[in-house]
Amino acid sequence: MHALLVATAALWGLASGAAVPRAAHRLAVRPGQERRPGERPGWRGWIGPPSTVRDGWPAVLAAVICAMLAQRAGVRPELAVWLLLVPLAVLLARVDLAVRRLPDVLTVPAAAGTVLLLGAAALLPGHTGSWPRALLGGLVLGAGYFVLLLANPAGMGLGDVKLAPTLGLVLGWYGWPVLFVGTFLGFALGGVTGLVLLATRRADRRTTIAFGPFMLVGALAGVLLGAG
Repeated sequence: MHALLVATAALWGLASGAAVPRAAHRLAVRPGQERRPGERPGWRGWIGPPSTVRDGWPAVLAAVICAMLAQRAGVRPELAVWLLLVPLAVLLARVDLAVRRLPDVLTVPAAAGTVLLLGAAALLPGHTGSWPRALLGGLVLGAGYFVLLLANPAGMGLGDVKLAPTLGLVLGWYGWPVLFVGTFLGFALGGVTGLVLLATRRADRRTTIAFGPFMLVGALAGVLLGAG
Protein backbone atom coordinates (compact mmCIF):
# COMPACT_ATOMS: atom_id res chain seq x y z
CA MET A 1 0.00 0.00 0.00
CA HIS A 2 2.77 2.41 0.93
CA ALA A 3 4.72 1.62 -2.23
CA LEU A 4 1.59 2.26 -4.29
CA LEU A 5 1.12 5.62 -2.58
CA VAL A 6 4.70 6.65 -3.34
CA ALA A 7 4.39 5.54 -6.97
CA THR A 8 1.09 7.39 -7.39
CA ALA A 9 2.58 10.54 -5.88
CA ALA A 10 5.57 10.30 -8.23
CA LEU A 11 3.27 9.96 -11.24
CA TRP A 12 1.32 13.02 -10.08
CA GLY A 13 4.56 14.96 -9.78
CA LEU A 14 5.68 13.85 -13.23
CA ALA A 15 2.37 14.84 -14.86
CA SER A 16 1.94 18.16 -13.04
CA GLY A 17 5.61 19.07 -13.36
CA ALA A 18 5.41 18.60 -17.12
CA ALA A 19 3.16 21.67 -17.27
CA VAL A 20 5.68 23.87 -15.45
CA PRO A 21 7.92 24.88 -18.42
CA ARG A 22 5.01 26.30 -20.42
CA ALA A 23 3.61 28.18 -17.43
CA ALA A 24 7.08 29.45 -16.50
CA HIS A 25 7.62 30.67 -20.07
CA ARG A 26 4.37 32.59 -19.78
CA LEU A 27 5.07 34.06 -16.33
CA ALA A 28 8.79 34.76 -16.61
CA VAL A 29 8.39 38.37 -17.73
CA ARG A 30 9.73 41.57 -16.27
CA PRO A 31 7.59 43.66 -13.90
CA GLY A 32 5.04 45.65 -15.87
CA GLN A 33 4.84 43.14 -18.71
CA GLU A 34 1.70 41.06 -19.14
CA ARG A 35 3.25 38.56 -21.54
CA ARG A 36 6.21 37.99 -23.78
CA PRO A 37 6.31 39.93 -27.08
CA GLY A 38 4.44 38.02 -29.76
CA GLU A 39 2.70 35.67 -27.34
CA ARG A 40 -1.01 35.17 -27.74
CA PRO A 41 -3.19 36.99 -25.17
CA GLY A 42 -5.61 35.38 -22.74
CA TRP A 43 -6.05 31.65 -22.30
CA ARG A 44 -4.68 30.90 -25.76
CA GLY A 45 -1.21 31.86 -24.54
CA TRP A 46 -1.20 28.91 -22.15
CA ILE A 47 -1.82 26.22 -24.77
CA GLY A 48 0.93 24.26 -26.46
CA PRO A 49 4.63 24.24 -25.59
CA PRO A 50 6.61 26.85 -27.52
CA SER A 51 9.73 25.78 -29.36
CA THR A 52 11.90 27.58 -26.79
CA VAL A 53 10.73 25.35 -23.94
CA ARG A 54 12.56 22.02 -24.10
CA ASP A 55 13.44 20.84 -20.64
CA GLY A 56 12.13 18.01 -18.55
CA TRP A 57 13.81 18.73 -15.22
CA PRO A 58 10.72 20.34 -13.64
CA ALA A 59 8.74 17.13 -14.19
CA VAL A 60 11.52 14.94 -12.83
CA LEU A 61 12.10 17.25 -9.87
CA ALA A 62 8.39 17.37 -9.03
CA ALA A 63 8.17 13.57 -9.25
CA VAL A 64 11.11 13.11 -6.88
CA ILE A 65 9.76 15.62 -4.36
CA CYS A 66 6.26 14.12 -4.43
CA ALA A 67 7.67 10.64 -3.89
CA MET A 68 9.76 11.87 -0.94
CA LEU A 69 6.76 13.55 0.65
CA ALA A 70 4.59 10.47 0.22
CA GLN A 71 7.31 8.28 1.69
CA ARG A 72 7.62 10.47 4.77
CA ALA A 73 3.98 11.50 5.34
CA GLY A 74 2.22 8.27 4.44
CA VAL A 75 -1.56 8.20 4.24
CA ARG A 76 -2.37 11.48 5.96
CA PRO A 77 -4.83 14.17 4.88
CA GLU A 78 -2.14 16.85 4.70
CA LEU A 79 -0.21 14.85 2.08
CA ALA A 80 -2.79 15.91 -0.52
CA VAL A 81 -2.02 19.55 0.31
CA TRP A 82 1.72 19.05 -0.04
CA LEU A 83 1.31 17.25 -3.38
CA LEU A 84 -0.83 20.08 -4.75
CA LEU A 85 1.76 22.64 -3.68
CA VAL A 86 4.72 20.84 -5.27
CA PRO A 87 4.17 21.87 -8.93
CA LEU A 88 3.40 25.41 -7.77
CA ALA A 89 6.66 25.50 -5.80
CA VAL A 90 8.64 24.23 -8.78
CA LEU A 91 6.98 26.85 -10.98
CA LEU A 92 7.78 29.63 -8.51
CA ALA A 93 11.42 28.54 -8.33
CA ARG A 94 11.69 28.40 -12.10
CA VAL A 95 10.25 31.89 -12.59
CA ASP A 96 12.34 33.39 -9.81
CA LEU A 97 15.54 31.92 -11.24
CA ALA A 98 14.65 33.28 -14.68
CA VAL A 99 13.58 36.85 -13.90
CA ARG A 100 14.18 37.36 -10.16
CA ARG A 101 10.51 37.76 -9.25
CA LEU A 102 7.72 35.76 -7.63
CA PRO A 103 4.46 36.73 -9.39
CA ASP A 104 1.47 37.78 -7.29
CA VAL A 105 -0.71 35.57 -9.46
CA LEU A 106 1.04 32.60 -7.82
CA THR A 107 1.96 33.73 -4.30
CA VAL A 108 -1.35 35.30 -3.25
CA PRO A 109 -3.63 32.40 -4.33
CA ALA A 110 -1.10 29.97 -2.84
CA ALA A 111 -1.50 31.51 0.61
CA ALA A 112 -5.30 31.59 0.43
CA GLY A 113 -5.51 28.08 -0.99
CA THR A 114 -3.17 26.66 1.65
CA VAL A 115 -5.30 28.15 4.42
CA LEU A 116 -8.43 26.49 3.03
CA LEU A 117 -6.81 23.15 2.18
CA LEU A 118 -5.14 22.76 5.57
CA GLY A 119 -8.42 23.74 7.22
CA ALA A 120 -10.10 20.90 5.34
CA ALA A 121 -7.28 18.49 6.25
CA ALA A 122 -7.70 19.40 9.92
CA LEU A 123 -11.31 18.19 9.77
CA LEU A 124 -10.29 14.72 8.60
CA PRO A 125 -9.10 11.88 10.83
CA GLY A 126 -5.45 10.93 10.77
CA HIS A 127 -3.90 14.38 10.37
CA THR A 128 -0.86 15.16 12.47
CA GLY A 129 -0.80 18.94 12.47
CA SER A 130 -2.56 21.96 13.91
CA TRP A 131 -4.53 24.38 11.73
CA PRO A 132 -4.59 27.24 14.29
CA ARG A 133 -0.83 26.91 14.71
CA ALA A 134 -0.41 26.89 10.92
CA LEU A 135 -2.37 30.14 10.69
CA LEU A 136 -0.22 31.70 13.38
CA GLY A 137 2.92 30.40 11.66
CA GLY A 138 1.87 32.06 8.42
CA LEU A 139 1.31 35.37 10.20
CA VAL A 140 4.60 35.17 12.08
CA LEU A 141 6.74 34.30 9.07
CA GLY A 142 4.99 36.83 6.84
CA ALA A 143 5.52 39.55 9.45
CA GLY A 144 9.13 38.52 9.93
CA TYR A 145 9.91 38.80 6.24
CA PHE A 146 8.12 42.15 6.06
CA VAL A 147 10.33 43.47 8.85
CA LEU A 148 13.40 42.24 6.97
CA LEU A 149 12.17 44.03 3.86
CA LEU A 150 11.80 47.30 5.78
CA ALA A 151 15.21 46.86 7.36
CA ASN A 152 17.03 46.01 4.13
CA PRO A 153 14.98 46.66 0.97
CA ALA A 154 17.95 45.83 -1.24
CA GLY A 155 18.33 42.37 0.26
CA MET A 156 14.73 41.23 0.23
CA GLY A 157 12.06 41.31 -2.47
CA LEU A 158 8.34 41.92 -2.00
CA GLY A 159 7.68 38.60 -3.71
CA ASP A 160 9.65 36.85 -0.97
CA VAL A 161 7.46 38.56 1.62
CA LYS A 162 4.30 37.39 -0.17
CA LEU A 163 5.60 33.82 -0.40
CA ALA A 164 6.51 33.69 3.31
CA PRO A 165 2.94 33.27 4.67
CA THR A 166 2.41 30.13 2.59
CA LEU A 167 5.64 28.61 3.86
CA GLY A 168 4.77 29.67 7.40
CA LEU A 169 1.43 27.88 7.08
CA VAL A 170 3.06 24.70 5.82
CA LEU A 171 5.84 24.66 8.40
CA GLY A 172 3.67 25.85 11.27
CA TRP A 173 1.31 22.93 10.66
CA TYR A 174 3.95 20.61 12.10
CA GLY A 175 5.17 22.85 14.93
CA TRP A 176 7.41 25.75 15.87
CA PRO A 177 10.66 23.76 15.76
CA VAL A 178 9.83 22.76 12.18
CA LEU A 179 9.07 26.39 11.31
CA PHE A 180 12.40 27.47 12.75
CA VAL A 181 14.40 24.75 10.99
CA GLY A 182 12.74 25.30 7.62
CA THR A 183 13.25 29.06 7.80
CA PHE A 184 16.83 28.79 9.05
CA LEU A 185 17.79 26.35 6.29
CA GLY A 186 16.44 28.71 3.65
CA PHE A 187 18.60 31.57 4.90
CA ALA A 188 21.60 29.30 5.43
CA LEU A 189 21.44 27.89 1.91
CA GLY A 190 21.00 31.36 0.44
CA GLY A 191 23.90 32.74 2.47
CA VAL A 192 26.29 29.92 1.57
CA THR A 193 25.39 30.18 -2.11
CA GLY A 194 25.98 33.93 -2.04
CA LEU A 195 29.39 33.46 -0.44
CA VAL A 196 30.36 30.84 -3.03
CA LEU A 197 29.30 33.14 -5.88
CA LEU A 198 31.32 35.98 -4.39
CA ALA A 199 34.36 33.78 -3.84
CA THR A 200 34.26 32.52 -7.43
CA ARG A 201 33.62 36.06 -8.71
CA ARG A 202 30.41 35.01 -10.41
CA ALA A 203 28.62 37.75 -8.47
CA ASP A 204 29.37 40.90 -6.51
CA ARG A 205 27.67 42.65 -3.60
CA ARG A 206 25.23 44.35 -5.98
CA THR A 207 24.17 41.17 -7.74
CA THR A 208 20.55 40.17 -7.17
CA ILE A 209 20.16 36.54 -6.20
CA ALA A 210 16.84 34.71 -6.45
CA PHE A 211 15.97 33.88 -2.85
CA GLY A 212 12.65 32.14 -3.50
CA PRO A 213 14.22 28.76 -4.39
CA PHE A 214 16.17 28.75 -1.12
CA MET A 215 13.02 29.53 0.84
CA LEU A 216 11.26 26.65 -0.90
CA VAL A 217 14.08 24.15 -0.36
CA GLY A 218 14.26 25.07 3.31
CA ALA A 219 10.50 24.62 3.65
CA LEU A 220 10.66 21.25 1.93
CA ALA A 221 13.34 20.10 4.36
CA GLY A 222 11.20 21.27 7.26
CA VAL A 223 8.13 19.44 6.00
CA LEU A 224 10.11 16.23 5.46
CA LEU A 225 11.39 16.56 9.02
CA GLY A 226 7.95 17.25 10.48
CA ALA A 227 6.16 14.59 8.45
CA GLY A 228 8.49 11.89 9.70
